[in-house]
Amino acid sequence: MLKINELVAKKDLEGILEYAREFHGHICPYLALGIKASIIAMEELNVERLDYSGSVDESILAIVETNSCFADGVQVTTGCTLGNNSLIYIDTGKTALTLVKRGNWEGIRVYVDADRLKKFLPDRATELFNKVVKERKGTYEERKELWKLWEEIGRKFLYLPEDVFEIKRIKVVPIEQAPIFESIRCSKCNELVMSSKVIYINEKPYCKICAGEEILAVVGRGITKVRRVFE
Repeated sequence: MLKINELVAKKDLEGILEYAREFHGHICPYLALGIKASIIAMEELNVERLDYSGSVDESILAIVETNSCFADGVQVTTGCTLGNNSLIYIDTGKTALTLVKRGNWEGIRVYVDADRLKKFLPDRATELFNKVVKERKGTYEERKELWKLWEEIGRKFLYLPEDVFEIKRIKVVPIEQAPIFESIRCSKCNELVMSSKVIYINEKPYCKICAGEEILAVVGRGITKVRRVFE
């Protein structure tokens, strides 16, 4: 099996999708859209997938505006991930990717409008999606039928014409590189905490959980404030 960098360099969309299946867990239309949008942006910006030095230096950033399957297609294809600090998530709820070079901050934004995709979706797939995914209903047979259809549509979405996408050259506001913070031990749970996240109460350091503070969490609906995470 070819390495992912080689698959991206060859623009082997089917190969990238198979690789993404292992990362994401399944093949679906929006996973494929993340791959397609990434390839478009990389070609327009004339960049390759992040290699070792690029990921350490955060030389290319991918800004995604949704935490859906689309984002995993972007991570696999561009090499920009949450963990290497090259993936930036902004919570607009739009299916969009902006790829940008650090330094000149010239970027390419690729936006996907769901209304433009409707003509590529068979009615049966939409019907099953609404029942199985949105309503959390549907039989085992209907779930299997949906996954089969979803994979077929995903493969077709790799070859959507570019006029389905809105592609713009934009200027991105500079984003700092990931800073390195010292760790401070929480006075209650005794666990180490990034210093920028510590809450001081009576001059003693506490993690946000022990301090009873609200925490920002990325869940299915996007960025949400939560107060309790663990029982």
